[in-house]
Amino acid sequence: MGRQRILAVDDEEHILELIQYNLEMNQYDVLLAESGEKALEILKSNEVDLVLLDWMLEGMDGIEVLKQIRQTPSIAHIPVILLTAKSSEIDKVLGLEIGADDYLTKPFGIHELMARIKAVLRRNGQIKEESTNQIQIKNLMINKDTREVTKNGVQIELALKEFELLYLLATNRGKVFSRDQLLERIWGFDYFGESRTVDVHIRNLRKKIEEDDSNPTLIKTVRGVGYKFSNE
Repeated sequence: MGRQRILAVDDEEHILELIQYNLEMNQYDVLLAESGEKALEILKSNEVDLVLLDWMLEGMDGIEVLKQIRQTPSIAHIPVILLTAKSSEIDKVLGLEIGADDYLTKPFGIHELMARIKAVLRRNGQIKEESTNQIQIKNLMINKDTREVTKNGVQIELALKEFELLYLLATNRGKVFSRDQLLERIWGFDYFGESRTVDVHIRNLRKKIEEDDSNPTLIKTVRGVGYKFSNE
């Protein structure tokens, strides 16, 4: 299942960098545009699930970009969240009347931005409510219900703890787990094994799911801490 793709449009580089970092940490693919003209070019040549659009762009401003999006049949359906320093009720109404799906006033909190994105995608029927019972990541398919894992369509035999470890990491992509946390989550509070148990299971898992277990791209070691599943 592909990740949601979001186009962020702002003429302030540091804001684009902040948005890009946080979107990618939340499992979105990101496209960037520093002008309205560039945004329209990207929209006409790429599949995009949502646009974060700064109102106060230099040159073609966000309202003009929004108008053109809504007037272009091939991209008119794409939801748009306006980002702006304008906070008056009149400005908000204007943006919504022209076709914005939501409106966020700068400065905004990242948690609020993420919540707005999810809400808009859900309202527009574009949220891919990921059934965490079945996860597709690159060439891996993980099915919680059947406890089956396939790689390039070929089933991989995993031990019970290997599967549980893989499922935990894969459903928390980018999150770092210490060895003690993994022991607690997978083996339980009463498990008295050493943290080396985790290392052994990770090593075995890598041999089965990685293209090259000596240079893993899926399960990453975070030196001095533990492990995480790559969110790239």
